[in-house]
Amino acid sequence: MVKAKTRKKKGAAKSKIRKAVPKKAKKMKKPKAKKTVPKAKKMPNIKTKISAPSRSSMPALSSKKPKCLVLTGFGLHAESELAHSFTLAGADAHIVHFSDISSGKAKLSNYQIFAIPGGWAYADELGAGKVLANKLKSTFRKQFEEFAAAGKPVIGICNGFQVLVKLGALPNAGLAFSQEVTLTQNASGRFEDRWVYLSPQKSVCKYFEGVPFIHCPVRHGEGRLVVRDEKELAVLEKKGLVVLKYSDEKGNTDVPYPLNPNGSPRNIAGICDPTGKIFALMPHPECSVRRETYPRFTSGISYEKNSIRFFQNVVKAAQEYV
Repeated sequence: MVKAKTRKKKGAAKSKIRKAVPKKAKKMKKPKAKKTVPKAKKMPNIKTKISAPSRSSMPALSSKKPKCLVLTGFGLHAESELAHSFTLAGADAHIVHFSDISSGKAKLSNYQIFAIPGGWAYADELGAGKVLANKLKSTFRKQFEEFAAAGKPVIGICNGFQVLVKLGALPNAGLAFSQEVTLTQNASGRFEDRWVYLSPQKSVCKYFEGVPFIHCPVRHGEGRLVVRDEKELAVLEKKGLVVLKYSDEKGNTDVPYPLNPNGSPRNIAGICDPTGKIFALMPHPECSVRRETYPRFTSGISYEKNSIRFFQNVVKAAQEYV
């Protein structure tokens, strides 16, 4: 009897111990921290609608639409921009490969404007524009001379300027159609890629009538004009063959580098021949005919009307040959 009682007591003790064990407390879930996402800054409302120049800004044009041949091939590569600019100005622009002219497939006589764009023809070997100028001489020089003799506009931009100079078409002050000046490495010794201001000068070239200034980019490594001596430089000025000079925003042409990006004497940026019909420049006005291309257009600063007016004047000059 004693043993039974003892067992009973032990079981009771066990049960008491079990009852005494506290239940495990439920883990409290920590409240999730709210992620604070910073509000996005409102971007300025920039309208990028592209529109053609208004007719009110254009010179009086007749219904005649001159055809413009924009040369391409062998390293020239700014033909699309140049053709686009002439199209905006009212011309019927065609991009034609050099080989199509030299082979006879295309003829200069079927066009009223001849334009040579920028690029690196033949990688500028033997000097910028030299090889392409020699190739033109050996293939369709007669066509070119007849085109120029007729008084039709000839335009050269950047590499096109270099070609016309090495060809002897510019400045051609002596009317001998032989090379008189050259374009060589920039005084800075490096490739220059920046926006510049150009101020039209009193010259025999009429392509800048109604153009107060041009604001456009330069992109060249060999743009410095070199003449034989100061006497020859004075002749260019006296004959009205200096068409454009590098300037500041206010039109002051007595400017240092980098406003004059290449070190050309007297800040000359563009020249013409004695007829005023053959004209070329180192900067790229074809790259500034849309306001969206200007570095400060989002602030409302652009001068595309001035650039497009230049092309319109060229088109107007070509209309008499249609």
